Amino acid sequence: MMALRTRSDRLIERLPPVRGRLSENAPLGPLTWFRAGGPADILFRPADAEDLAQFIGGTPADVPITVIGVGSNLLVRDGGIRGVVIRLGRGFAEVARSGNTVEAGAGALDLNVALTAQGWGVQGLEFLSGIPGTVGGALRMNAGAYGREMVDVVLSAEAVDDEGSIRKLPLAELGLSYRHSGVPDSWIFTKAVLKAESGDPQAILARIQEIRAQREASQPVRARTGGSTFANPPGAKAWELIDRAGCRGLQIGGAQVSEKHCNFLINTGEATSADIERLGEEVRRRVEQMSGIALRWEIRIIGEDA
Repeated sequence: MMALRTRSDRLIERLPPVRGRLSENAPLGPLTWFRAGGPADILFRPADAEDLAQFIGGTPADVPITVIGVGSNLLVRDGGIRGVVIRLGRGFAEVARSGNTVEAGAGALDLNVALTAQGWGVQGLEFLSGIPGTVGGALRMNAGAYGREMVDVVLSAEAVDDEGSIRKLPLAELGLSYRHSGVPDSWIFTKAVLKAESGDPQAILARIQEIRAQREASQPVRARTGGSTFANPPGAKAWELIDRAGCRGLQIGGAQVSEKHCNFLINTGEATSADIERLGEEVRRRVEQMSGIALRWEIRIIGEDA
């Protein structure tokens, strides 16, 4: 522990001044929905997009930078993350309407965007209420649920590139495909501009309530989970393959395949990130052995082993 602190002490002296907050040896487990994982050498919470851009532009090129959202679809390994972890907070959570568009900060919760739009009588964003996480994460993986995905509603986005410049990106430059964005991984989304289609507020609210009820009934939403674990392979459903491979309820250490929805892994209480990752790899092994299909992780796994 002392070695890690010494390393982060030296690192923080090499970083540019910020208006946001820098924290050393910062625990990341509590920031993830799995509630597992090691610390970041440095955690940076930027004040706004300009603060973020200046930090990126002034940080030495050899310092690793990792971006996280609210940790809903994230597994941080037990050894933590070297370098700087950036978490977008309140300065990136605003949701505003401008004419026929809705502008949402990358740190805005997907659910809050859906509910705010409903209050304005804006339809088409109801599906966001079924996606745990933030707008930035939804852009990064072209998140989708209940018949729609981000590519259906995004008009443009803004991102800070790896040189510290703020880029405006029209839809065509986002390269959105199934659970994927073509924007370089090193770029950090700061804002999305979404379509604002007028609709009946009560009908919109009813759809949001329907989506949330479906999610509550079919997914372990009250458990320590990271959301949907594996992407659906072409022409198949991941949960069906996992079920057919006999993995429902499978457990390694404190990690378990959900009995309620077997494309969800859950922390039953004392799971390490290693438990969760090993369980996921065992599920992948059994599914490939049974079906010949190699499941692809939809959960993002980052950091070092303990």
